[in-house]
Amino acid sequence: MPEMRVVIAGGGTGGHIIPALAIANELRAAFGTNILFVGTPRGLESRLIPPAGYELSLIKVGQLKNVSLLTRARTLVDLPLSIIRCRALLSRFRPHVVIGVGGYASGPAMAAAILDHIPTLAFEPNAYPGLANRLVGKYVGAAAVNFPAAAKYFRNAQVTGIPVREEFFRLPPRQRDAPPHLLVFGGSQGARILNTLLPQIASPLLAMVPGLTILHQAGARHAKEALAAYMACGAPSSRWQVYDFLDDMPRRFASADLVLSRSGASTVAELAAAGKPSLLVPFPQAADDHQRKNAEALVDAGAARMLVEAEATKDSLLATLVALLNDRAALDAMSTRARTLAHPDAVRSIMEMVLTLKQNGVK
Repeated sequence: MPEMRVVIAGGGTGGHIIPALAIANELRAAFGTNILFVGTPRGLESRLIPPAGYELSLIKVGQLKNVSLLTRARTLVDLPLSIIRCRALLSRFRPHVVIGVGGYASGPAMAAAILDHIPTLAFEPNAYPGLANRLVGKYVGAAAVNFPAAAKYFRNAQVTGIPVREEFFRLPPRQRDAPPHLLVFGGSQGARILNTLLPQIASPLLAMVPGLTILHQAGARHAKEALAAYMACGAPSSRWQVYDFLDDMPRRFASADLVLSRSGASTVAELAAAGKPSLLVPFPQAADDHQRKNAEALVDAGAARMLVEAEATKDSLLATLVALLNDRAALDAMSTRARTLAHPDAVRSIMEMVLTLKQNGVK
């Protein structure tokens, strides 16, 4: 098979970059695909892409939503220049397909590909697409989406799911006689509301749920503060642990009866793959409120409960956690429903879409 060349554009957060890397790795392993990433200096791509062995080109483009008029004006000035820069990159690299994964760089790169009649694939991990994908959605060749609700924003959309590590699909079942265990995390940076409220309710929570243990990822910037709050709360120290960052997340999921977390796209995909019941507290400042829409998709499927941050108090969080952790039947039902949302063949399905676009040629 002749060498295939693919551009993957976008990023900003791990929710965009980690699936993009999974797609890139699959394409490279299966076909020796030559891959160029396009991102911006402000995202995580500069930290994650080059160490994975991929070339990364950076363009200058900023935010349009939820920013000051000055920032928006600068972005509007930068946008045409970034499209010109992307067209030059595409002319040099000559990709067979351009994949937009959302984020700042995705829009200009996808616009450049559409203008140059290069086949395009939009990847959308959230229930409600970000601005970049909404703008180009009706012009792309095809789209791989995680939630059916996102399909209407794109041409030729297919529900593929998000690439998730295989280990999440192979977790051993929880032992029926194991004491209950709560996993708390707000992503790699932690979640301030969880770090604040959990220590305040730890003591009564542990008293009201016999045998319960808590594992809490608080984030590097907040771990010391969260640890001090737990130590001061009076809860038995043998029944809780606080870490700045947890590695080997599949193993951590395997030990949990309930997960309390934010609702980023990668998180909800991992919850589905692992078949884990969850209590989701969406990050209210997420662009386009997409975390709330992600959480609502799981709630509608009966796989999760949601607590809106504005309504999250010590009393409401304690009551919800106690009710869930003391109801094994409810947790089992949520687990079963979570698995119905899983997509174990996501990365393979996306790769097949890329191959189809390449074979069909210019679009």
